[in-house]
Amino acid sequence: MNTAKELHYFKNLKHDVPSSIVVFLVAMPLCLGVALASGAPLFAGIISGIIGGVVVGSLSGSALGVSGPAAGLAVIVLTAIADLGEYEIFLVAVVLAGVIQLIMGYLRAGIIGYYFPSSVIHGMLAGIGIMIFLKQLPHAFGYDAVPEGDQSFFESDGYNTFSELFHMMEKVSPGPVVVTLVSMGILLFWDTAFMKKQAFTKLLPGPLLAVAAGIILNKVFGAALPNLVIAEEHLVSVPIPENMSEFFGNFSFPDFTALTNPQVYMTAIIIAVVASLETLLSLEAIDKLDPYKRISPTNRELKAQGVGNIVAGLIGGLPVTQVIVRSSANMQAGGRTKTATVLHGVWLLISVISIPALLNQIPLAVLAAILLLVGYKLAKPALFKKMYKQGLGQFMPFIVTIAAMLFSDLLTGIFLGMAVAIFVILKNNLNIPIRLLSGDLKGKRKVRIVLSEDVTFLNKASIQNSLLQIPNGSIVEIDGSNTFFMHNDIREIIEDFMINSKTREIEVTTIGLDDINQKNELQHFEIEWMSASTQEQQQKLTPEAAHQKLVEGNKRFAQNLKAHRNAKDQVLETSEAQYPFAAILSCIDSRVPVEMVFDQGIGDIFSVRVAGNIISTDILGSMEYACKVAGAKIIVVMGHTQCGAIGAACKGVEMGNITPLLGKIKPAIDIVRAERGSVGEGDCDEVSAENVKVSIGVIRKESPILAEMEKKGEIEIVGASYSVANGKVEFFDI
Repeated sequence: MNTAKELHYFKNLKHDVPSSIVVFLVAMPLCLGVALASGAPLFAGIISGIIGGVVVGSLSGSALGVSGPAAGLAVIVLTAIADLGEYEIFLVAVVLAGVIQLIMGYLRAGIIGYYFPSSVIHGMLAGIGIMIFLKQLPHAFGYDAVPEGDQSFFESDGYNTFSELFHMMEKVSPGPVVVTLVSMGILLFWDTAFMKKQAFTKLLPGPLLAVAAGIILNKVFGAALPNLVIAEEHLVSVPIPENMSEFFGNFSFPDFTALTNPQVYMTAIIIAVVASLETLLSLEAIDKLDPYKRISPTNRELKAQGVGNIVAGLIGGLPVTQVIVRSSANMQAGGRTKTATVLHGVWLLISVISIPALLNQIPLAVLAAILLLVGYKLAKPALFKKMYKQGLGQFMPFIVTIAAMLFSDLLTGIFLGMAVAIFVILKNNLNIPIRLLSGDLKGKRKVRIVLSEDVTFLNKASIQNSLLQIPNGSIVEIDGSNTFFMHNDIREIIEDFMINSKTREIEVTTIGLDDINQKNELQHFEIEWMSASTQEQQQKLTPEAAHQKLVEGNKRFAQNLKAHRNAKDQVLETSEAQYPFAAILSCIDSRVPVEMVFDQGIGDIFSVRVAGNIISTDILGSMEYACKVAGAKIIVVMGHTQCGAIGAACKGVEMGNITPLLGKIKPAIDIVRAERGSVGEGDCDEVSAENVKVSIGVIRKESPILAEMEKKGEIEIVGASYSVANGKVEFFDI
């Protein structure tokens, strides 16, 4: 199952149908519980459950997400109904909220969902798991004072999530306890490796068997063990219509005369924002749980939720959102595609029409057993161990999210978790704007400060402290070669340090700070992918274009950028033939190979290196081969600054075979001497440039082949000088 096509609907019915039944069993009491907690008609919750399955499920791009009435909106709905006075007026706000969500989807607001860190999302999942577990324990023991779906810390019976656990011990009912234990036994047995291998387990899901067992057990209690009979208040309670007319009477319709009421619009905005946030969070969370790691389209989800809320508002339903409890139950039950989501809505619709009396025989203890396992799987101890191993930067937002959710609500937990995650990011950012490298140079302490790609005002304190700690009399190099953004505050700190350094006898040099704007323009080179030159590319290339390739390559090199290449691929690509576009004669003393200086790949350049970049018969033959046979479009003779060979020639060094080699540099020395009257150590760079010109003259004079090609415009012969100080190449025509 690796492709979306393989995960398509009909191929996965054997997984989706059983899963849809499990989701239906989980969703039904939750729909009723959320409606009760919201102060709305009970049937309104069922309506939203059906819409969340059939309407939203059909339009959504989420494979596992399940939508319906959400406990997170219960307090908002309860307050809104009370403030607006009538449920029909509240429905207008629901319709408008759907319209707002639809607009948000088309405005691509779904991107917000990608900005929640994984530590917070994992915290949300674990928090919901713990919350489900704690909230279902009373139902498992037959204490149902708080309705299903209530996730508030402070509960409707005056207790809170934790005190309720102690209070329930006084109200334990033996019948529900027995049903819970039997149901848990069935569910755990069905979840064993042995049972998973059995074919019939796909057709008969464990939760459905547990529900059947719960109903049968209660019948047995009634016939033989009256002390264990489960009372009606501990059973599911679905409204039972006597006929179709009464069934349709459960639907309510919005009073659009309330469109003149400003409070309706405010309520709609609140519902749209909160519902959208809950949906995007649940979407991100269920994508993390998805065993196939599919990515759900967030904007499409907002549109689907918008349509769902418009329909819900028009026929009397509560606001819908994607709900992680139902979604995770779908995933754990083996759902593969959104067919499971749609079918669960269909089962809700069919059941409330045809078998409401049977539904009302299901003990809440059975559903509690199902949800206890769902909660445990969301908050397994292994998850806490995993997050702890990832370090405090991940663990703290994770734990804060869980704690805040337990003591408040989902959104508060998310926002507090986000606040901690942002704090961790800012703290780390303060610590890593620079790298300090230090050592000794010429008897002084040398400190090299390497700035990161983005240096903001948040880094002021760290950089200021680092500069203050540099010892007096040091040599300091501030390297901004990798920096693409620098806040003006940081630039001021560096400028102030350079002024102050004079009083501290600190020598300061900077690299790459003056051309940060140019580097921003060159950032596209970092994502450019280059393969080895092909014959077709070589033939189309003009000498001028070849020259420009070298210019652009050197710009990348000087800015510490480079085009992306796969060396192994280029080795294979050039194994049969290579198609160079340039032949470059450089000095053996020039520090770096020309492929690096011009940021070119394997086979792009024919390179010749010899001390003093002088010309010999063999070198001329190599150049003729490069251009006439191999097809190179440009010859570059490249000298460099601080050239040792030039310096030795200027000093008149004579030693073995070095003597005739340096003798070929003498014409350049004579030219400079004729202009200046003498040649000293300070004239070496000028001699190097003159030597390039002399070498090019020799090429044109002693190679008729290359001279003719240049005359016809087939090649270009140029001189250049490489600066060993900054890596830049200066071209000059001769």
